[in-house]
Amino acid sequence: MTRMWKLILLLTIVVVIFLITSEDVSGQCPMCRMSAESNLKDGGTEGKGLNKGILYMLSMPYLLVMTLGIIWYRNRRKFTDDIDVEAFSDN
Repeated sequence: MTRMWKLILLLTIVVVIFLITSEDVSGQCPMCRMSAESNLKDGGTEGKGLNKGILYMLSMPYLLVMTLGIIWYRNRRKFTDDIDVEAFSDN
């Protein structure tokens, strides 16, 4: 296996292990939780998506950094491939 595939396999295994062993995550502060719970007890529906919304907003910076890292890696790989081709040309 190439080094890249080994890294991808390792990261996939780590993510799967974290997802399997993790408990329900609560992304709310105590005041938000009390407000959402009291709203649900009184028959409101505003608190149902609050936790998922907070976790969604929390994941966005990580996805942006990952996207920038992938773009950087691909551009760097193209740049190094161009250098190798120029160094071994017959000119």
